[in-house]
Amino acid sequence: MIMVQELTDEERLTLKTGAFGAVFLVSNVDPGMLSVLKESMAASEVFADASGVVRAALTTGPLPRLPRESPPEIEATVLPALGRAVRILREKSPADVAVYREVVLAAADRVARAHAGVAPAEAAVIERIRAALTEVG
Repeated sequence: MIMVQELTDEERLTLKTGAFGAVFLVSNVDPGMLSVLKESMAASEVFADASGVVRAALTTGPLPRLPRESPPEIEATVLPALGRAVRILREKSPADVAVYREVVLAAADRVARAHAGVAPAEAAVIERIRAALTEVG
């Protein structure tokens, strides 16, 4: 049986930064007040439906501080956080790596579909998120 190690506050924040940041990246492709509201609700439902360590990390504690500058600067924070989150889970709770990947991608997809379907620019961002979640390092 694989032992699950407790995540530190910093590690939980890394998981949150990656997940919330992924949602923010997709949402930022086509910003709009009504869209943001729908998209936020869609993402929070996915996070709440997660299980185990991932659910605890994404639904408790403080919200991450994400940069608000340009999309490249946001990506420079979020995509590495996704990779770090996968490495953290691989070390401390290996069974949750797949859960985290699925939750982040499901939330990103749901956000993209919340407004008017998945636009090509949103699909491109989701592919960059997918790549960050599968990089080995």
